[in-house]
Amino acid sequence: MKVLVTGGAGFIGSAVVRKLVLQGLAEVVTVDALTYAGNLASLAPVMEDRRHRFVQADIRDGEAMASLLEAEAPDAVMHLAAESHVDRSIDGPAAFIDTNIVGTYTLLEAVRGYWSGLPVSRKEAFRFHHVSTDEVYGSLGPTGAFKETTAYAPNSPYSASKAASDHLVRAWHHTYGLPVVTTNCSNNYGPYQFPEKLIPLMILNGLEEKPLPVYGAGANIRDWLHVEDHADALWLVLMRGTPGQVYNIGGDAERRNIDVVHLICDLLDETVPGGKPRRELIAFVTDRPGHDERYAMDISRIAAELDWRPSYSFENGLRQTLDWYLANRSWWEAIRSGQYRGDRLGLGANGFSSASAGVP
Repeated sequence: MKVLVTGGAGFIGSAVVRKLVLQGLAEVVTVDALTYAGNLASLAPVMEDRRHRFVQADIRDGEAMASLLEAEAPDAVMHLAAESHVDRSIDGPAAFIDTNIVGTYTLLEAVRGYWSGLPVSRKEAFRFHHVSTDEVYGSLGPTGAFKETTAYAPNSPYSASKAASDHLVRAWHHTYGLPVVTTNCSNNYGPYQFPEKLIPLMILNGLEEKPLPVYGAGANIRDWLHVEDHADALWLVLMRGTPGQVYNIGGDAERRNIDVVHLICDLLDETVPGGKPRRELIAFVTDRPGHDERYAMDISRIAAELDWRPSYSFENGLRQTLDWYLANRSWWEAIRSGQYRGDRLGLGANGFSSASAGVP
């Protein structure tokens, strides 16, 4: 079996690629435009493997996508390429509209053209797997969980762009018959995550004994999913999911942001003692605009239909993640020295930001 993975040099995409190749599940063609969060170092374990090929290309380039599909003749496409950081979407929404909506449309059309020309047996077995987020559902109150039938109510430019891409994928299935599956996941964490996200940012700032910025009072609640559990679930959905179906994937690990930061501080103090307790580095900062209160996922459908449940507890997963960052300084130091230094993002809503004005 051959799988084409878009966004395969990103955090979740690279976890999927490493899983498929290293476990011998499929040949993989990784497609990535290598924007700021794409990192070939995340693919280092498979770059020399004969079952893997990397192609630098942009999903917004329809001709390139069509040519690649014809040349590689994959049995499935796993679509993970996306702009994915809420704060960046506040500062510069245009890139999110362009990549997540226009890019998904362009890819869908290229895939539809390729799929339409397949022999009947391959056509029926083909799958387009669209990977999305729980943020399309909006914000929860203190109780309840998102179901696959929950009405969409996105609250940020990022989540709105992903909601639009979900609708496009659904429409291409119902209108053209393209055999698609869609997954919506909760907040991921784990090795190789770009350090603008909460958990790696807290780990690395804590290691360097820099301030640990926490939005508001840190009371926002997220359901945390280890990226390796997510990769396992994505493969199951690709292989056994029902075409046209949506599957929610969550970690069954709801935590307040401040509790996540406290746990990271305590693990750092235990593992790498510093000059003072890391909790003293916590700095509460002005909340970002439109910050969703709580996310939680009902995973009963994927549990019942595909017998999937997360294997990592949050505490064990977080310790494994911290150990990985301690053991792989060269990976994150290269990023911290150039691409991203831990600057505050998401301030564009306070005014007309340079990003939204199209200024470099």
